[in-house]
Amino acid sequence: MISFVWSPHERLPAGTGGSENYTVGQVRELNRRGIAAQVVTVGLGVDDGRSEFADIPFLSLPTLADIGSLDDPVVFVSEAPSVRTRRPSYQILHVPPPIRADRAAAVAAATRDRTLIATSHFAARMWARFLDVDVPTIQVVYPFAEPGFAAEPRVDDASSRTRVLYAGRLTPEKGIYTLLAALHSDLLEGDDRLSFTVTAAGSDRPQGRIIETLLEAHPGVTVVPARRTPAAMAALMAEHDVVVMPSNGQYWHETFGIVSIEAQHAGCRVVASDDGGLPETDCGAVLLVAPDNAEALAAGIVRAVAAGPVPPGARTLAGKEFTVAQSVDALLGVFARPRPIAPASIVRQLEELVRLPSSPEPVIRPSTDPTAAIA
Repeated sequence: MISFVWSPHERLPAGTGGSENYTVGQVRELNRRGIAAQVVTVGLGVDDGRSEFADIPFLSLPTLADIGSLDDPVVFVSEAPSVRTRRPSYQILHVPPPIRADRAAAVAAATRDRTLIATSHFAARMWARFLDVDVPTIQVVYPFAEPGFAAEPRVDDASSRTRVLYAGRLTPEKGIYTLLAALHSDLLEGDDRLSFTVTAAGSDRPQGRIIETLLEAHPGVTVVPARRTPAAMAALMAEHDVVVMPSNGQYWHETFGIVSIEAQHAGCRVVASDDGGLPETDCGAVLLVAPDNAEALAAGIVRAVAAGPVPPGARTLAGKEFTVAQSVDALLGVFARPRPIAPASIVRQLEELVRLPSSPEPVIRPSTDPTAAIA
């Protein structure tokens, strides 16, 4: 049984982000292949989000310590709790390293004995610097778009407007304020040929509620409910032409950007920040712009509109990249390969060498070879 351990004391929410989609999609695909896998939650009982994932096996544990009773492999996702496991475990690095010193020390300590898996090569390099390890010790397993995105029929708009969608969470790090500023650029403001839609994903949290109120007050933005399933999100994306991902690059670097590949599979162009792992999501329809730059975002949207619809052939090719089958194959490859030496093991070995007693000084004895004097 492969156990994917979700953040302790947090529900697994539907339709709120890439970490959730990545975890649920891999569990679903593993079970489809006949490989037993489950989501493990801690401290919530059955009120852990399982009601939103009828086809996904869940196991709820009372405490963090109970994770130690799980059989191998144990895969920690989203968060890195400090807990001992029966056998060496894995850690999927879905988010950037913490920037606050107290949190950074805790995360470094919790991950030091685990086999590390990043969601992009950018993330692998970033975490390698943070943990002071070699980049090759961190495996890369890319996220994916569910098959429904590539199969969803496109929906034409009789008004001939270009329909722009923001489908990320309503949080500052996802760049929603950059989008709001871009809407006031003279490149976009008052252009009746454009329409802007934002989903309410993340509005269940305090920050998200404030941002949702701002968006609802904007006359040029339509706020729609968050989509809770891949099928519902695929249908929404197929009703739009351009998806924007203005991720914040000041204190948050998107480790990958699953929305980008979902949008391209659905036949949308993507305007994304040239930051983090977003450049690695290009399936042929990504346009990169300077991060944290409202003017650059506005200009990028204008360029995406001028490029026109994604040709059907290009969409077909995009749908063959970043599939769930490719992602699970890569994950199983990580399980099958010999584990890289964990950073903590290297440190312990060096410390043991330092503690070893010094070797005695060599003693030079007179030679007993009678020919030595002749020489």
